[in-house]
Amino acid sequence: MNRKDFIRTSALATGALVSRPFITYASQAKYKTALIGSGWWGTNIVREAIKSGECQIVAICDVDDRQIKRCQAEIAKLTNDQPRIYKNYQELLQKEKPEIVINATPDHWHALIAIDAMKAGAHVYLEKPIGHTINEGKAILKTARDTQKICITGFHRRYSPHNVSGQEFLKSGKVGKIKEVKAFVTYNFGQGKVTPDEPTPAEMDWNMWCGPGPLVPYNRAIHPRNWRNQVDFANGMVGDWGPHWFDQILWWTDEIAPKKVFSMASTKFNTNNNNAPESQVVAYEFEDFTCTWEHSVLNGRPTSKTEEVGVYFHGTEGTFHMGWTKGWTFFPRDTKQQIIHQDPVLNQPDLQNIDLVFADLLKSIKSKQLPFADILKGHRATNMSLLGMAALKAGRSLEWDREKEVFINDSAANKYLSRQYRKGWTYPKA
Repeated sequence: MNRKDFIRTSALATGALVSRPFITYASQAKYKTALIGSGWWGTNIVREAIKSGECQIVAICDVDDRQIKRCQAEIAKLTNDQPRIYKNYQELLQKEKPEIVINATPDHWHALIAIDAMKAGAHVYLEKPIGHTINEGKAILKTARDTQKICITGFHRRYSPHNVSGQEFLKSGKVGKIKEVKAFVTYNFGQGKVTPDEPTPAEMDWNMWCGPGPLVPYNRAIHPRNWRNQVDFANGMVGDWGPHWFDQILWWTDEIAPKKVFSMASTKFNTNNNNAPESQVVAYEFEDFTCTWEHSVLNGRPTSKTEEVGVYFHGTEGTFHMGWTKGWTFFPRDTKQQIIHQDPVLNQPDLQNIDLVFADLLKSIKSKQLPFADILKGHRATNMSLLGMAALKAGRSLEWDREKEVFINDSAANKYLSRQYRKGWTYPKA
């Protein structure tokens, strides 16, 4: 990150710490804003849209009436807006013509909704990972550039004060020459149990929820929330957590992508409905450093000196840990030197800094300049996750063309860049 970017982001971070009076939320509404995907995370985002004082919530779209009702209740606490309710996002776009669309749907819906929203004239707040496949991401990026709409990625860690200062520390050279980087997420979720399929709840349109993905039987182990561990709709831990930490790595380096990737995963151990890898290692070869990803839901690494998530930057002068709830810490190579630490500044209710992302979205709409978490940043970080999954499926090392975004001389591996949509749904073209 250059000095101008750092100053700009620091200002955003500082501004977020200033409380905003409730009475301004409704009176200063400006942008017609629609929420598509009103679950817990979509509700978190729309809450910050309201608190910005610059958004009028005109519509909520979800295929599950239960999620809509919970979201409506939260919105009613903050504003007098009376958003209209939709189950079909295309109908919403046509009738409401929103200026901002918040896309907080499951991963398999990200591309179609983001693309249709931008083509309909809306700027988009798009949750990570930006797509289910690499070619979906390419199509989203192309649409954003073709329509000249702002499409911001929900990388709240890119804006958090300790992440900003941590990147400054990394770039200062105090860690020394960094040749080894490791991103990781390690938890112990327990074995669980198998959940049987059941009739679709009367409150939801399950066919629409599945959308371009396969029409599988309804199962509460998929919806709500656990779709992240179903490969038909997401890409497991590396797809869910990976983009945040890969973004931190790409923020630090001048390189845009690895040139080689290899992955392996454990065989299934837990007794549950999940089919995403329970533990997975991905090795990435960059021009100037190596990077590994490791995740586990089988063991939380109780011997670790840091929290269960983050990135280790191993330099010649020590090791830097970029974390989440514990901030960042530098462990000097010389043990006589003092450990350096910075605590995080995180917002409730989910210990994130969504308000800073939304503030940058609004600023970019007004200035017509790309945001700090522009869709290109989201695309590149998401690609690293999806490259790991492609290498796992291929079962071998893959070479990556970073400019053309294809595997080199490997038609078999390039099939993993897309996916088969269900009949009636059209795959987006980049």
